[in-house]
Amino acid sequence: MTRSRRLVAALAALTLVSTGTGCAVIPVGGPFPMEEAGGGDELTRPFQRMIAVKPRTDWDPRQVVEGLQAAMAAYADDPTVLPHYLTPDAAKTWKPDGPVTVIGNSPKYEYESKAGGNEVVIKLVGTPVARIEADDTYVPALGTAADLQVFFTLVKNQQGAYRVKSVAGATGLLLTVDDLTRAYRPTNLYFLAGPPGTDRLLPDRRLVVDRVWLRVKPTENFAQTIVRRLLEGPSKALHGAVGSVFPQGVSVRSVRSAEERVVVDLSGPIDPEGAFAEGLQAQLKFSLNDNQMANGRPIEVQLDGEPFYSTESLVVPANLREGENWFDNNNARPAYFTSKGAIHTLSDGAGNAVQGPAGQPSEFRDMAMSGAADLVAARGKEGAGGIWVTRVATDGQWEQWVQGADLTAPSWRRDGTLWTYDRANDTVLRCHPSAGRGPERVAAPGLDGLDVTALRVARDGVRVAVTLGESEVRVGAITGGAGSPMLGNFHTLTTVADERIRDIAWQDGERLLVLVESKKEKVQSVREINVGDGETKQLPTGSKRLRGITALGERILAATDQGNEILEFSKDKQAWVSQVAADDTRPFFQLG
Repeated sequence: MTRSRRLVAALAALTLVSTGTGCAVIPVGGPFPMEEAGGGDELTRPFQRMIAVKPRTDWDPRQVVEGLQAAMAAYADDPTVLPHYLTPDAAKTWKPDGPVTVIGNSPKYEYESKAGGNEVVIKLVGTPVARIEADDTYVPALGTAADLQVFFTLVKNQQGAYRVKSVAGATGLLLTVDDLTRAYRPTNLYFLAGPPGTDRLLPDRRLVVDRVWLRVKPTENFAQTIVRRLLEGPSKALHGAVGSVFPQGVSVRSVRSAEERVVVDLSGPIDPEGAFAEGLQAQLKFSLNDNQMANGRPIEVQLDGEPFYSTESLVVPANLREGENWFDNNNARPAYFTSKGAIHTLSDGAGNAVQGPAGQPSEFRDMAMSGAADLVAARGKEGAGGIWVTRVATDGQWEQWVQGADLTAPSWRRDGTLWTYDRANDTVLRCHPSAGRGPERVAAPGLDGLDVTALRVARDGVRVAVTLGESEVRVGAITGGAGSPMLGNFHTLTTVADERIRDIAWQDGERLLVLVESKKEKVQSVREINVGDGETKQLPTGSKRLRGITALGERILAATDQGNEILEFSKDKQAWVSQVAADDTRPFFQLG
């Protein structure tokens, strides 16, 4: 739809500052002036709002369809306009329920058919971009998705005006990318790792990010929208895998700025004496700060207008005092690499071999270091198979924890368990060093019958990534308690057609690195993908072919196919820099 046509079809100018796009700039809080809301405060950042108008009797069918689309874009703010574009029967049956469908900005319109001059079918052909689910999850369309075709059947009413009789090919609201950008914001919410119901801070509890897309509302500031959505709990991607300290029945009365702080006023069944204060602080602090709503200011929590606590006076356990410890993305942790099957630390030059048999030449491969850096797991040599483990100590010995000739590379979880996928028996296996028994099967119904070629547990201990063959990556979560875990909530993160996936690596709990190579030209790319909404950034690969990648936060390492080098990606130079040369080498970090 052209800008001018959309303006004529469906937009009314407000008596505020026009943006030149057929929209108007108003404060997020809507009813009050900006200066009364704190001026440039992020809690009341301006946004563009679509204002739809009723259809005119002299509009042609295409103008009516374009106007209907604009009314859909404005529906959440004003649902009264859209029914005027529909026939009386259609207005009674049409529902805005279901996912919001997002298409490209320039859909094509074609007159499909006419019947007696009174009925017209217009076909809209658009590029599928994404859908937003009922739980605010953003699901991008995969690259192989076909064009979306939507058929609008219009008839003339008694006044000779066209109205939409039916819509086929799409349900619910249909928005363009411009509509999405105008009305929605990608938002990171934070929940606590571990199954729901835990109401005390565990010794090693961490935050897990949940990316959703929230609609900006003219009736409340965006900070209040964030807290309100936080209280609803995680999206389906993390359902059963994370918890929240906010009990059911808690609501948000307001979120406002006051004397260089942010005041969150809650209401509901929170026990001031038994509230999980550390987790409460963490969930609010990071959910507001990460979305530029608090910007490091103290957060004061009130219950029904009465003071509850402030982050200024809150005592946080020693192991969680530093913000990054909530996420375990500390780039200061050492990197490791193998040379002839021996593990070395990656420092200036070749680095030192680790203690014990793990630091001695061997035929073991695909090394993995535990979170405490006290255990090393590896696959056995070609033909022998199995997963072997040794302590990083002078008296350590290699012991076979898992038997099997076709197991994926081992992956440690932060709780100390070791995970792999048994391809011969199509099952997920986990071992615990203190269990005193062999590996146990973990249910993963979403992987039944699939060709799992790699399994990686994220450092948050919650998310799991798997590759299927050489063409697909899926992301899921570990649900249930420690005694009966299960892998579920899987969804496709990315697929390739004329390429193959060579490796994957967790950068943090939010981003997964995928090394992709074209099948014919062998051209490579390293893609950084946000597992919450599929946002993808591509890193340059340089002239040297890569065969494996690993990452910890912003630090990214790779092994070359030829030359036996370890390369590190320089963000400043946007290039790969050689770190060390070694025989049959591969880099890795703890966990990941």
